[in-house]
Amino acid sequence: MARGILSALEVAGYRPAVVSALRSREPSGNAAAQQRLFAEARDEITRLTASDQAQTWRAWITYHNYYKAPDLIGPAVSRALGIPYLLIEATRARSRLTGSWSAFARAAEDASDTAVVIFYLTEHDAITLADLRPPAQQLVHLRPFLARDALPPETSGTGGMLSVGMMRQGDKLASYRIIAQTLGELRRKDWRLDIAGDGPARADVGTLMAPFGNRVRLHGALTPEKTQALMQEASLLLWPGVNEAFGMAYLEAQAAGLPVVAQDRPGVRDVLAPGAYPAPEAGAAPLAELVERLLNDNGARQKAGQSARAHIKARHLIGSAADTLADTLNGVMT
Repeated sequence: MARGILSALEVAGYRPAVVSALRSREPSGNAAAQQRLFAEARDEITRLTASDQAQTWRAWITYHNYYKAPDLIGPAVSRALGIPYLLIEATRARSRLTGSWSAFARAAEDASDTAVVIFYLTEHDAITLADLRPPAQQLVHLRPFLARDALPPETSGTGGMLSVGMMRQGDKLASYRIIAQTLGELRRKDWRLDIAGDGPARADVGTLMAPFGNRVRLHGALTPEKTQALMQEASLLLWPGVNEAFGMAYLEAQAAGLPVVAQDRPGVRDVLAPGAYPAPEAGAAPLAELVERLLNDNGARQKAGQSARAHIKARHLIGSAADTLADTLNGVMT
C-alpha cells in the first residue's frame, strides 16, 4: 500500500521522496527501546530540517501512524519548515495512553492531532477519527486501490476456488478455520481449493485442511505473478476476512473478475462489489450456500465477476486515488 501511495502521488503530478529510513516500530512495549527511538528521531529531525532539500518540500505525508509505530519526526519537521502535515491511515488508540506503549501512544495521538488532513481508507476507520479530530482537521476518504491504471486479463473461471492469506495465529488462522468449516458444509464433492500463503501457522492450516485430502492444495508463499496466474484461472475467491483492515487480495481478485465469498465485516465491505455477504454470526453455512450457488450457476458466477471488475475499475484503480490526493493536496499546499 505504501508503494502504491508513492505511485499515486507521481500519477497526480508530484515528486514524492522517502527522506528518512528511521523505523519507529516497537512491537513489544519496551520503554527503553522506545526512548532510544525518541533519541534517534530527534537526531533525524535535526538532520532533515538542516538539509538543502528541506527548502523544496511543500508537504509532509506519513502513512500508517499508530501506537506501535508513531510518526516521531514528521510533526516536528513540518512545524519547523512551516509546511502542511498529512496522515494516511492513522489509527487512534487512546486506550493505550496508559501501559507499556503510553509514550508511543501519546506520540501517535499528537501526530494525529497535528495533521491538517487525515486520509482514511474505510468507513470504519472514520468513526473514531471523526469523534476525536481537532476542529480544523479535514477527513478525506482515500479508497484502497491497486497501483495500476487498467484491469488485468479476466479470469477464465475454469479452475477451482482460491484463498489468499498469510498463515499466522489470530485473525488469519480464524479465517482459515472458517474456510475449513465452509468446505465441510459443501454438498457437492467435486470442488477444489488452491491456497496461496505461508507463515508460522502453516502446520495449523494443514491440519485444518487435512480432512479434504488432495482437493485442497497449499502452494505456500507465491510471487505476485504466480498469485495473479492462479486468480486468472480460479472460479471464485473464498476468504471470510476476520478483522481485515480491507484486504488487498479482494481488490486483486475482483479486478480479475473473480466473485468473492466473504463475510460482511467492517473494512471488507468497503472494497467488495455490492452483493449479499453473510453476517459473521451466521457462521459457515451461508458461506457454503453462496459457494454452491456460484459453482452450480455459471451465469450467476460470470455476472458476479463482471460486476466485481466494474466495481474495481470505477473506484479502486490508481487514477481514482491520484485524483483524491491531488484535490486535497492542492487545497492545503501554498
